[in-house]
Amino acid sequence: MQQQGRALALGCLVLAMALWGSSFIALKLAFQEMPPMWVIFGRMALGSLVFLLAWRWRGRIEYRAGDWKYLLGLGVCEPCLYFIFEALALQRTSASQAGMITALLPLLVAVGAYLFLHERVARTTWAGFLLAVLGAIWLSLAGESDAHASEPLLGNFYEFVAMLCATGYTLTLKHLTTRYSAFFLTAMQAFIGSVFFLPVAWVSAPLPSELSPLALGSVIYLGIVVTVGAYGLYNFGVSRLPASQASGFINLIPVFTLVLAALFLGERLSGWQLVAAGLVFVGVGVSQWRSQPPAPAGILD
Repeated sequence: MQQQGRALALGCLVLAMALWGSSFIALKLAFQEMPPMWVIFGRMALGSLVFLLAWRWRGRIEYRAGDWKYLLGLGVCEPCLYFIFEALALQRTSASQAGMITALLPLLVAVGAYLFLHERVARTTWAGFLLAVLGAIWLSLAGESDAHASEPLLGNFYEFVAMLCATGYTLTLKHLTTRYSAFFLTAMQAFIGSVFFLPVAWVSAPLPSELSPLALGSVIYLGIVVTVGAYGLYNFGVSRLPASQASGFINLIPVFTLVLAALFLGERLSGWQLVAAGLVFVGVGVSQWRSQPPAPAGILD
């Protein structure tokens, strides 16, 4: 039974990564016709509606004094700050390059656990982190302005900041999953995101009077399939596995993104960018290489 539960969690994480990889393409398509903040509000509002309709299945809620700080922090990290920086990134860089930057998240989680939770981090993890960061910088510097990426260096920097926000989200999420269901935590993100992004979208730009079926379909896909599906699947996986192990699945996002961006957007990485992307993967692989797993500590127990 325990093995079946673990297999289910692993399957949920793989599917969540595929959906997240596709979200870069859907965002790019939606941004062609809609202001970014309206796209983000639309996906948050649709996600909130789904959760309200399914509220009877909200699951475990065991509130403790002071949890409001963690719940608020969870929503501030992601979706609020995360999507602001991701929107800024995708207006300036390609979906392929943004997807590659997400490979840094597992290493950032490990570094964050070391700094804030006093977890032991192996030397190979530090070496892998350095290689991956160098690869991400190389990927950005090798990029040239084109129809898919007007300012790749700045765009990739914004995506890196988004990954810092996602790191805070992952560490906080693991702490909260001991008392709250994946459904409830995902719903909280959608509710907080809706309240936050409505005024931001209202003052940022007017909503277009006409939208194509492709743009509307992209927002609906982001709101229902990605916001509800991907976050729900990921939060379920994190609730069943150590956060450091679950975050390792993030490495699959660049693979899905590269394939889908080539199929649907016609994006291609240059030769040097492919080498840089390979360096990112090597760095991630080195960071995961250890003779035996370190003992967990802090909220990742």
